[in-house]
Amino acid sequence: MQNVDLNLLVALDVLLAEGSVTGAARRLGLSASAMSRTLARLRAATGDPLLVRAGRGLVPTPHAASLRDRVHALTREVQATLRPRSDPLDPGALERTFTIRASEAFIQFFSMPLCAAIAEASPRVCLRFAPKPNKDVAPLREGLIDLEIGVIKSLAPEMRTQLLFRDRFVGVARAGHPLLTGRGVTARRYAACRHVVASRKAHVTGPVDDALEALGLRRTISVVVPAHADAMRLARHSDLVALVPSFCLGHGLADSPATTAGLQRFELPVQTPEISISAMWHPRMDADPAHRWLRQMVVSLCQADHPIF
Repeated sequence: MQNVDLNLLVALDVLLAEGSVTGAARRLGLSASAMSRTLARLRAATGDPLLVRAGRGLVPTPHAASLRDRVHALTREVQATLRPRSDPLDPGALERTFTIRASEAFIQFFSMPLCAAIAEASPRVCLRFAPKPNKDVAPLREGLIDLEIGVIKSLAPEMRTQLLFRDRFVGVARAGHPLLTGRGVTARRYAACRHVVASRKAHVTGPVDDALEALGLRRTISVVVPAHADAMRLARHSDLVALVPSFCLGHGLADSPATTAGLQRFELPVQTPEISISAMWHPRMDADPAHRWLRQMVVSLCQADHPIF
């Protein structure tokens, strides 16, 4: 297929509008000789003289006259296509499905307010939450998911990220648990409890175990479950002690030691690293107005003036 120079299309549009090589050259900022050479190229490309001498001026051939409106419309379409987008997004008219991949904890504790906010602003938007079996970025690269949310331990070089909030681990136990009565939660008393651990990959140790080991202590892991919600459920109905991010506890438990829904929160007796929850997306979605709007909705929810953050 012969390569087409789109500059010729613009030049033809101006020539047909001006009916003059000199006038067209002035509009395009070219010399008259350069414009004449462009007209010669147009004649060769179309196989038609296009503009012919009539007295002191030029008139279009029948073929050129038949092309005038079509060429003008094509030129406007090309210019509009290559012009930066400036039309504001109307969320109320947006009709699209977004796929978000996140941990079970994030989905359980954030999906409801996010869905409510999306439904109010864009009732025709569909949110699809995808499971997160691993941290493979291939689905982002392939466009299978729009947004990934979670702890980012290693970042593919081309990916974009934005911090959503910082959190920390806290302990939870049933109301009236012996650990929470009397002498306070010490490292030794905490380690002596039976523990339930939430781990998608069945890893049973983590930063809290490293901190305990530095004190010569080791906790007893009695149960391993895949999600923090499972760990909380078991802790609520047994003497097991669970370790969860504070956002899993909602407003009441994260704010104070008050008992809510049969569980009581307590500060860990050892220091553990802070948790950073971020959003990640592929750069091809960076400038997409609808995707930018989705990111803003997620950021607004997570960075709102809420006590758990």
